Amino acid sequence: MDIRPTSKRDIAAVDELLARSYPALLKADYPPSVLVTALPLISRAQPRLVTCGTYFGVFDGEQLVGAGGWTYDSKRRGPVASIRHVVTDHERVRQGIGRALMDHILKTAQAGGVREMRCQATFTAVPYYRAMGFVGDQQIEVPLQPGIGFPAVLMRRDV
Repeated sequence: MDIRPTSKRDIAAVDELLARSYPALLKADYPPSVLVTALPLISRAQPRLVTCGTYFGVFDGEQLVGAGGWTYDSKRRGPVASIRHVVTDHERVRQGIGRALMDHILKTAQAGGVREMRCQATFTAVPYYRAMGFVGDQQIEVPLQPGIGFPAVLMRRDV
């Protein structure tokens, strides 16, 4: 497997991976009433994020099987960053893709001067983030659009 920064040419593949995998991955942990409003908003690639230089794709040959990255946190002082839009192909979970991706994310963030990483974890992803050394259990509501929020858990770890 190859991990590399994504670019404009990867936007469609990231979009397809999110749209295919988020519904399958999140179904067990969220009621349909939440997913029906949230999935159309969170299951779309964000072109600015995909092309920012700190968003990565995990490729098995030509196939995108995982994606995610980090950005500096502009709301906090100091070397703090946020994990962004991490996903593993729902048919490829528990194969080391997510671990390899997160190791790469943390390594590149540390090289960029980041000392603390935060994330807004889906309920589904909390065990994964805990296994990766993140702590925290504060439930939050991530605003997606006016009147639409998505329940998540605020987590952090030192880098």
